Amino acid sequence: MSDKEMNVESFNLDHTKVKAPYVRLAGIKTGDHGDAIHKYDLRICQPNKAHMEMPALHSLEHLMAELSRNHTDKMLDISPMGCQTGFYVTLINHDDYDDVLDLIDKTLNDVLVAKEVPACNEMQCGWAASHSLEGAQALARDLLAKRNEWNQVFA
Repeated sequence: MSDKEMNVESFNLDHTKVKAPYVRLAGIKTGDHGDAIHKYDLRICQPNKAHMEMPALHSLEHLMAELSRNHTDKMLDISPMGCQTGFYVTLINHDDYDDVLDLIDKTLNDVLVAKEVPACNEMQCGWAASHSLEGAQALARDLLAKRNEWNQVFA
């Protein structure tokens, strides 16, 4: 790892020292009018050891993006990481870490009882053929089983 500070926060994180699953505050940005954007790293798979398969990841993204908004109006975005090991969860004006954990917990429990993947069609999705409700539910189930570990980022 370079000693030089990188512009991208996650590039400065030593991925060999973290222990998934976890939820960590990755950054806070304050807007010109005082709004605070909180970005959380929701790591599901151990970096460089495992990754989510695309259909399951894609469906979990759709489900969490839709269902999380049933629990908060502070959600801005849930974005998958390119490495396929987790998601970025971005909220506005919401800095209560324990509440964020509860929000993720409630959302994942909603995923477990979902009957379909929202917006899983060619009109609403750019790769509608790449989805797996069962895969997303398996990821949610595994993540919830380790709920007590979410606040432990480093091994």
